[in-house]
Amino acid sequence: MKRRNKLALVAGISAMALSLAACSSDDETPATDTGTDDTAVATEDCNVGIAMPTRSLERWINDGEGLKSRLEADGCTVDLQYADNETDQQISQLQNMIANGSNVLVIAAIDGTTLGPVLETAGDAGATVIAYDRLILESPNVDYYATFDNYSVGTLQGEFIEAELGLADGEGPYNFEPFAGSPDDNNARFFFAGAWDVLSQYVDSGQLVVPSGKAPATVDDWQSIGILGWGSDDAQAEMDNRLASFYAGGEKVDVVLSPNDSLAQGISQSLQLAGYTADDFPILTGQDGDKASVANILNGVQSMTVWKDTRLLGERVEAMVLSILAGEEPEVNDTTTYDNGIKVVPSYLITPEVVTADTVESKLIDSGFLKAEDVGL
Repeated sequence: MKRRNKLALVAGISAMALSLAACSSDDETPATDTGTDDTAVATEDCNVGIAMPTRSLERWINDGEGLKSRLEADGCTVDLQYADNETDQQISQLQNMIANGSNVLVIAAIDGTTLGPVLETAGDAGATVIAYDRLILESPNVDYYATFDNYSVGTLQGEFIEAELGLADGEGPYNFEPFAGSPDDNNARFFFAGAWDVLSQYVDSGQLVVPSGKAPATVDDWQSIGILGWGSDDAQAEMDNRLASFYAGGEKVDVVLSPNDSLAQGISQSLQLAGYTADDFPILTGQDGDKASVANILNGVQSMTVWKDTRLLGERVEAMVLSILAGEEPEVNDTTTYDNGIKVVPSYLITPEVVTADTVESKLIDSGFLKAEDVGL
């Protein structure tokens, strides 16, 4: 373990860390208590830098602000920065955090392959690095990884399509258009792999037909259909092109695999402009529980979202930070899956779950994740 700064901890921190560590990734009921009363730590040695990729996606704002609030309630100094999806800007922000004495860095990387030199500087300074929801690649200076089970996200999307279309019972053929996430985001591969491991058999059998031809030959070819930067506008443009080129003769799209809500919103807009309505809308997947997508689900122009309760991820990272600063090893539950090309990074995975129109209220509203008025209820 790297050299750690010593902390004077108030009574109660050990109990808190043990309590958080006891939370299973398989818990079905999301935690809704975001307070950390009576668990503050001494401030002078708790200096945490949080590097988030962008404010352009709702979830990163929620993640960054939520984690900052939790750690500040613990008495930590927190430097939260957003990098406008610019890798050079994120590197500069991390350099400043290190120079300003951050002894823990929590990083949601824009490009997981470009941070090696700045993380070497962090390691030389004795800082601990936690990769947040996106694995940082090709660096030995990544100590821990906290994320959701990203392969499971894709599996849930694939299984939803499989069940809705009756594919396991031999139904079909259906016109199918697959999308993948940003090629520079390591998570995007896991999302696609989870879905493709369910759905590729039906592409091979002819039950799912891809008129555009944009069906990767293997999981390893997922980047060929990736949307750089997870842009809604780019996803809309890509769907527009597919509709104009391959569905101009009256053919109908039956199902679209979208790895997240940002892409789903663009795809949904394209389909609506092409004349699809809630009465004949294709099955369309998503992920994150964004307000706009949840509203679309309720309006029948998106089918589902895979909900990742980011409050749980914030709690887990908070527990990791407190354990690190107390000189303890954070709890992890996966030590085999996430190889960054240099090392297998000890990880903690949280289980996501499917939300449909029938469960928006019980899962998202009643838990306090969203307000009813946010989604038109």
